[in-house]
Amino acid sequence: MSTQWKYAISIVVLVTLLAACARTSPTTIPTVPPENQPVASATPELLPTIELTTEPTTAPTEEPLPTAPATPLGSSGGILFASDRNGIYIDLYLIDIASKQVTRLTTGDSNTFPGPYSPDGTRLLFTGFGLTYSYVGLMNADGSQPQDLTQMTDSDEAFPAWSPDGQQIALTSHRDGNNEIYIMNADGTQPKRITNHPRDDFAPAWSPDGTQIAFVSDRDNTTGVNNLYVMNADGTNIRRLTTGPEIDYSPAWSPDGTRIAFRAHHESTAADIYLINPDGTDLVNLTNDPAEDWAPSWSPDGSMLAFQTDRDGNWEIYIIYADGSGAVNVTQDLADDEMPYWK
Repeated sequence: MSTQWKYAISIVVLVTLLAACARTSPTTIPTVPPENQPVASATPELLPTIELTTEPTTAPTEEPLPTAPATPLGSSGGILFASDRNGIYIDLYLIDIASKQVTRLTTGDSNTFPGPYSPDGTRLLFTGFGLTYSYVGLMNADGSQPQDLTQMTDSDEAFPAWSPDGQQIALTSHRDGNNEIYIMNADGTQPKRITNHPRDDFAPAWSPDGTQIAFVSDRDNTTGVNNLYVMNADGTNIRRLTTGPEIDYSPAWSPDGTRIAFRAHHESTAADIYLINPDGTDLVNLTNDPAEDWAPSWSPDGSMLAFQTDRDGNWEIYIIYADGSGAVNVTQDLADDEMPYWK
């Protein structure tokens, strides 16, 4: 099984190692994965497409959560997302949830994928592209003054995450020949590798107290079969949170640090958004929908999550309460809207 790509751009950029592991959706997917998946160097042969065949397994016991009030549609706040709604390239947009007003933040001649806002809300991270490479960038919250923080023209850098104090950035880098987690200062200086494994470590997510980083890796599995891990912020004390043949992506800590949301494929089915405790207990399927549900992002108060889903026939941004109830399509556009980050 394979995930089809939405269109091919002329440059070789971040190629999805695990495209074959995602269920085919009603629409095609961009060349760069629409959420935190491993990055690759510009050499195509390093990233073969694989087929994954597994026997059905029983997922950990899932405990139901209490039902919340209906629809969060009237909630205030904004969500940053990526979309191709105004052309062939993917740009950044901000939607006000209450008014549905959409503001375009970037207009470029290559794809731009969003990262999170800085803790003070004045800046945002993104993944951008040079001619033959990808980079971690920083811009003002209104889309102005974009800059390349990583300055690695012979590597692919992607999927940045802020430290809670806004002083550091974690990211995925391919500069060592495989995907590793790095930390650098917020201005891009003093990069330091904090994982060191021959397999892929990627998609870092900082805990709210700054002491831990969740990430995804296939280090204990067949190549491309990723599970969720947590380590100390300096790279020590790595612990595995999920096991088995399911494939996990895009961890996101709740604002209070008690839960981690992530995307998971179980038994070769479409992906759902799951919640798990930081110690690996109390796994809960939050969306439980036959469509693909990807890229969870918590609201600042922890009461809701945004995510992308193809349940309406194309990628749209939905929001739900933290117990999985009250799902609402926020973007409602014929284009593909992806990778939400709550402002």
